[in-house]
Amino acid sequence: MPTPKPAAKMAGRKVYDAAELAQYAEGSIVSRTLVNTDGGTVTVFAFDAGQGLSEHTAPFDALVQVLDGEGEVVIGGEPFRVGRGQMILMPADVPHAVNAGQRFKMMLTMLRQAKGLKSF
Repeated sequence: MPTPKPAAKMAGRKVYDAAELAQYAEGSIVSRTLVNTDGGTVTVFAFDAGQGLSEHTAPFDALVQVLDGEGEVVIGGEPFRVGRGQMILMPADVPHAVNAGQRFKMMLTMLRQAKGLKSF
């Protein structure tokens, strides 16, 4: 029988500044998982300029919300510039990558049970 995932690493009923939950580090990508459940994960990333995540696929839809700066999200070979306050959905099973031409932070919400989200 699989071991249940811990529900969260965040305290409930507390206000957080999402952009402050992961700090920049020179020449690196810093990530911090905030929530990890069977339904999905929420992870904050801080990318130093020139860093990125190489192209890969995931079996679930994932929502990227930019918290600071500006980055590039490539989905199915098509690049999208996303800046602070903007978000983009990366559909399940479609190759995607993330590139930081400058420092930027993002929150990634992996939606394990919401494959095939409908857009508005």
